[in-house]
Amino acid sequence: MIQRTDATVQALTPIKTTEINKNWQQALAESITDPEQLIQLLQLPPSILPQLQRAGESFQLRVPRPFLDLMEPGNLNDPLLLQVLPQAQELLSQPGYLRDPLQEANHNPQRGIIHKYHGRVLLTLSGACAVNCRYCFRRHFPYQDNQLGSEQWQQVLDYLRQHPEVQEVIFSGGDPLATPDNRIFKMLDDLEQLPQLRRLRIHSRLPVVIPQRLTDALSQRLQQSRLQVVLVLHINHSNEISVALQQQLQPLQRGGITLLNQSVLLKGVNDNSDTLVHLSEQLFASGILPYYLYLLDPVEGAAHFDLDETRARLLAGQMAARLPGYLVPKLARDIPGKAAKTQILPLEADLG
Repeated sequence: MIQRTDATVQALTPIKTTEINKNWQQALAESITDPEQLIQLLQLPPSILPQLQRAGESFQLRVPRPFLDLMEPGNLNDPLLLQVLPQAQELLSQPGYLRDPLQEANHNPQRGIIHKYHGRVLLTLSGACAVNCRYCFRRHFPYQDNQLGSEQWQQVLDYLRQHPEVQEVIFSGGDPLATPDNRIFKMLDDLEQLPQLRRLRIHSRLPVVIPQRLTDALSQRLQQSRLQVVLVLHINHSNEISVALQQQLQPLQRGGITLLNQSVLLKGVNDNSDTLVHLSEQLFASGILPYYLYLLDPVEGAAHFDLDETRARLLAGQMAARLPGYLVPKLARDIPGKAAKTQILPLEADLG
């Protein structure tokens, strides 16, 4: 595993020059979906091909080349590779791991809307993702039933008018930034006409795996919005923070956009305190504030990533003992039926 200890931009792995010159849509179109190609590019043992093919039948392999460039060739335990590598364990049926672990179907009042919490509504702008993370809690979500065409978008606006208590709209998916800029701009124009709205939150992993997605036009439009804009990135390991990502985030930082990060605690990827502490340090050095550290949502096919709660609490306690409070993300679990995310108290750590 590549170890990075310097918090400076120069020490981080840059995206390859051949990728910088491509626009984000071209990079997205060239994502790796063929297991044989993945094996060749990363110099992995050919013996793993059958498991990749079997697990990929139900949930396709998808990884963009810029993200691939951050992985260590030949290392089957690379923390970035493990997040996207189809594995045989995904095919094992495990009690308690469900297709809809958060019971979102119960909070899906109309196409494209998930309304679970007071004062905020989540919109599934796109069912597409730039990368198929194997632990994704929406890997079985019925995106085909939640597409937002022009008619459905007008229905979303009507829904918001009928719920004046909603002050925040959350762009989600899939990945909302898989939506082209011009469509996002039209949606933003419409939302800004609703006087009740104060904030727009965008949850996206796309800038992490294809940094070019943060176009100049998108950055400028978000800065011009009357809404307070929050961009929540999804970074699980410090190796995901490339120079290219940092560079693309700088205009947003200068423009007053709030940058947060949420991570998922994943066995074999980030389940030790050194890794988590380093992640928080690198996030803050990049202008991103650690926000949440989630326990895995028990989705079918991802049980091999799960970590027991006691271990998670201990890791959170070790982070709290080593970091200032503003760098310690809130350890939390999403429990269906609760009025908010359930925060989990850390176990006090003795660092000797």
